[in-house]
Amino acid sequence: MRTFAVVSLAALLSVEAFQTPATSSRSSTSLFGYVPDGFTQESYAAFKKKEAEKLKKKNLGGVGPRGFKSRSMQSFQEALERGEAEHLLPVFNAQERVKKGELKVEEIPYMQRGGSWDNSDVKGAKKKKWLNSDKEYASGGYKKEQSVSILGFGAGLDWTGTRTRTGPSESIPAAAPKFGRNYKAPNVYSMKGVDKPGDDEPKKKLFGLF
Repeated sequence: MRTFAVVSLAALLSVEAFQTPATSSRSSTSLFGYVPDGFTQESYAAFKKKEAEKLKKKNLGGVGPRGFKSRSMQSFQEALERGEAEHLLPVFNAQERVKKGELKVEEIPYMQRGGSWDNSDVKGAKKKKWLNSDKEYASGGYKKEQSVSILGFGAGLDWTGTRTRTGPSESIPAAAPKFGRNYKAPNVYSMKGVDKPGDDEPKKKLFGLF
């Protein structure tokens, strides 16, 4: 029995001799965010800040073109009739011609260069005259033309069923309309202002004489 205890103790000591003593100290590591290849941490932060500034200037929720600032069709037609505007056509090799001095930047159509119709995006260029319709359009009138309706104008379809319905008066929004007791659906004759068929036609005379 004594011999067995001595052998067990020797085996336990031999196993502990091969074990690495645990250390309480931990290696300190610093955590960094994602940095793409070709960027340093500082240059990537500056790049993200620059992109965020660009997004602030864009109306991502707007409807219509985003790459250039246009005027309304009404304003363009008025200016066209007054001889202050003309139809714009694309210019080929525009950038090369600008570098050669053959073409000015403001002579490139604003939709092609991604600018504004009044040349306000070109430094030193002559600004085009604003009409009263341009001012009304810029002050909020453009929202009338930014419709998402399938009919091209007005509110879109009420897909959620939460919009107040038009028609007879209702007490609960979005509820089925309640018609009056004597309500009659309109028809062709009521729209003509007659009560029944034939009231809007001249009466026939007996034998065509009286």
